[in-house]
Amino acid sequence: MADVRPFRALRPVNALADQVIAPPYDVLTDSEARSLASNPISFVRVTRSEVDLPKGVDPHGEETYQQARKNLDLFRTQGTLMQDERPTYYFYGQVMGEHRQVGVLAAASVEEYDRGAIKKHEYTRPDKEDDRTHHMDVLNAQVGLVFLAYPAQEQLAQLTKRVIASEPQWRVTTADGVEHALWPAPPDTVEPIRAAFGEVDSLYIADGHHRSAAASRIHQQRASAHSAYFLAGLFPDDQLQVMAYNRVVLDLNGQTEASFRKSLAEKFVVSQTDNPVPASRGAIHMYLGGRWYHMEARPGVVRMDDPVASLDVAVLQDHVLEPLLGIKDPRRSTRIQFLGGIRGHQALSAAVDEGAGVAFHLYPTGLDQLFQVADAGQVMPPKSTWFEPKLREGVVIRPLDED
Repeated sequence: MADVRPFRALRPVNALADQVIAPPYDVLTDSEARSLASNPISFVRVTRSEVDLPKGVDPHGEETYQQARKNLDLFRTQGTLMQDERPTYYFYGQVMGEHRQVGVLAAASVEEYDRGAIKKHEYTRPDKEDDRTHHMDVLNAQVGLVFLAYPAQEQLAQLTKRVIASEPQWRVTTADGVEHALWPAPPDTVEPIRAAFGEVDSLYIADGHHRSAAASRIHQQRASAHSAYFLAGLFPDDQLQVMAYNRVVLDLNGQTEASFRKSLAEKFVVSQTDNPVPASRGAIHMYLGGRWYHMEARPGVVRMDDPVASLDVAVLQDHVLEPLLGIKDPRRSTRIQFLGGIRGHQALSAAVDEGAGVAFHLYPTGLDQLFQVADAGQVMPPKSTWFEPKLREGVVIRPLDED
């Protein structure tokens, strides 16, 4: 049973939402963040507050965290942000091309996270946990959504349809062409929504492992009713769009193209193809020497009974990247780059044509695979999933002392 609660959101004044909401802090380069900060009420001034300080400042220095608090307080006092009077749930809709998704913004339980009822699928890094923990502590607020997925449930689907049948508080289209809209839940739907989430067996972290870990650490420090929950966006699995997370390796680890293909052929059937994009699980497409190749593992190579080893990203890592290309730790290697599927196959071929060694286009990891890995208590290889559209920051904020 998922303990998912309403809260009193601090959020943009409706007329200013298009100016406030911003891309996630960790997908922006320094120059992109500083460009967005030319808008004085962009939420990037809270999530990437180094934009208000001289270039070269430490983004994890105390001055940067204090600047974030100063900017958040300013947004509140100048009326850019308002706080709702009653606790409720918020429905957040996004439209990207033909894809539509609607999730519930709410407070999820730290206790359920700590005991594993909110399931993880990747390791966290201590330095990133430290950063998110200190950022949350100084702000005294949770400003970034932990992206949670759950198996679609009919009662929640019907409640969602009911809420979004009305006009949203605001609807805006961001520079990337994605439409965003927000509906606070009407008072008579709050208890039914809470009860419906109570029927959900498990929640799964799709993105936001460091934010959820930081919330747990804050609760260990504060042990308050407010710190016992964290800000989350909860989406049914049948609405989410997962794209491939592709790889570019900068060199062939001392091999020629011919010798590399020969080594690959020991475990894979390799053939030329005119299609850069694999059509199904188990197929990996490779760009090498100006040509695309189709790769499928030979019988017996892949352990299909293992939820991690059978992932295409794991097959590539275990049988190509590490043994043939010397990429033992993809988290730390400087010889590998990861490109989200939103970039398209053109970015892969361009990287190789411009001097990289080889590129691999994968079939997207499915939500069913993510659930299986998390249910087994295992972790996926790094950069296994790329979700689109991205959840914007600044849509709602959860103060840590004002629920």
